[in-house]
Amino acid sequence: MVWSLYLLALAALLVTAPPTIWEPGTREFLIIIGLIGLWRYSWWGVHLVRAQLYRKRLFPRWRRKAGLLWRYRTAGSEGDEELRARARPRVFVVVTSYRIPSDTTLACYRSVFQEAERYGGEVVVVASLVESADERFVKTLFRRLELPQRVRLVLLRLSGRGKRRALASALRAVVRHRPKPTDAVVVMDGDALFAPGTLERCLPFFDLFPELGGLTTDEEVVVRRGSLFEIWQRLRFAQRHLTMCSLALSRRLLTMTGRMSIFRASIATDPDFIRIIEQDRLEHWRLGRVPLLTGEDKSTWFWLLERGFAMLYVPDVRVWTLEDPPARSFLRSSTQLMLRWFGNMLRGGRKALALGPRRVGTFVWWTLVDQRVAMWTPLIGPTAALLLGLAVSPVYLHVYAIWVLITRLLLSLGLYGIRRRIHGLFPLLLYYNQVYGSFLKTYVLFRLDRQRWTRQNIALAPAERWLRWSSAVAHALALAALVVMVGFLTELLLLPPLWSVAP
Repeated sequence: MVWSLYLLALAALLVTAPPTIWEPGTREFLIIIGLIGLWRYSWWGVHLVRAQLYRKRLFPRWRRKAGLLWRYRTAGSEGDEELRARARPRVFVVVTSYRIPSDTTLACYRSVFQEAERYGGEVVVVASLVESADERFVKTLFRRLELPQRVRLVLLRLSGRGKRRALASALRAVVRHRPKPTDAVVVMDGDALFAPGTLERCLPFFDLFPELGGLTTDEEVVVRRGSLFEIWQRLRFAQRHLTMCSLALSRRLLTMTGRMSIFRASIATDPDFIRIIEQDRLEHWRLGRVPLLTGEDKSTWFWLLERGFAMLYVPDVRVWTLEDPPARSFLRSSTQLMLRWFGNMLRGGRKALALGPRRVGTFVWWTLVDQRVAMWTPLIGPTAALLLGLAVSPVYLHVYAIWVLITRLLLSLGLYGIRRRIHGLFPLLLYYNQVYGSFLKTYVLFRLDRQRWTRQNIALAPAERWLRWSSAVAHALALAALVVMVGFLTELLLLPPLWSVAP
């Protein structure tokens, strides 16, 4: 029904288009925004082609080779649980939780314990908790499941001072168990769920690629309230899946996702690795030294990137996330989350860009450059349409509306090759992400020191007054410069010169 309404709206705009829509001014306007769109959408098309090559051609070969290595490693252990446990690497599963609903905590730890039992090797679950009630809850669940002795539980009680400190403390607990370099450390959030067979399908890649430092998997979200928020999250994860598959073709990623990532134990227990999680900093010419509160997944990613480790995306393994909107309204919920995501992206990308294309990889480095450019280009179209619609004729707004509905429809249909289930609201939400999301990116770009955890309500101390003032002024000047530039170019390219107009 939503798709039908969308197509009817597009048809109505086409049918009611005024005859002046094909006059020279509007025709040139379409050509200009079409050229900008061609540049942006061709880059998106490159990602789509690379993602399909990775999913359909390259990764299936890796999957077969990894399966053969795993079967060779565990040969002769069938039917003998002790031999099977010795043949497989020990796994440490680090779960960080903070005031998560009890039913979500139950689902998360049940999936962890069941996956540990299913794995067949030795598994140590390190639960980093804040509330005493959660500690009792997890301990009771562990006892009731009556797991084999090769599955152990380590409980850590910490003060609620942020995920970075909780994760660093949990990794130090892993160090005390003296893992072997060939062991693996899983880092996951307390609202994520293992799919059956996750460990057995992911760990063989560490045998296949000796240079592999860490890997992450596909994600999907389950939202218990807020249907529009769930559709928006599904769109976000579809876009994430496309981008991650494309980048994995270069053996690099843009983040080691905090929902669930797996690292070699020799990396996860490295003192420098733990230090960067707990005490990562950003050096900024105007803001000075900014301690990073959020974005620990960007810190671990940068550590691997800086040292030249390969990264892998496993597209045929999915982790499920149980999520509630952080606010009642969709606008407020999406704004809070995008401010945190974009802040992490810009702070982490700034450090990675400084490494240069040789160390980061040419394609991944250009993707980071594109992130900087893409925060401004989606604002050009609506700005030009508003200026021309107000100053010249409303027909420009009509033309732009048709352009938006057609192009976002095509982009959404392109996601069908990535996700077999796309919603009729995807085109409108895609435009919302591009335009409103671009504005939020520009907002964060000048306020890299503003950070807040959505659930924990932890924030950095307010910056000095002159820093807040300078951030607001710089942002306003940047937006004003964009409007002036777009206005000048539209007048130069679309409107007749003043001397050609009869008095």
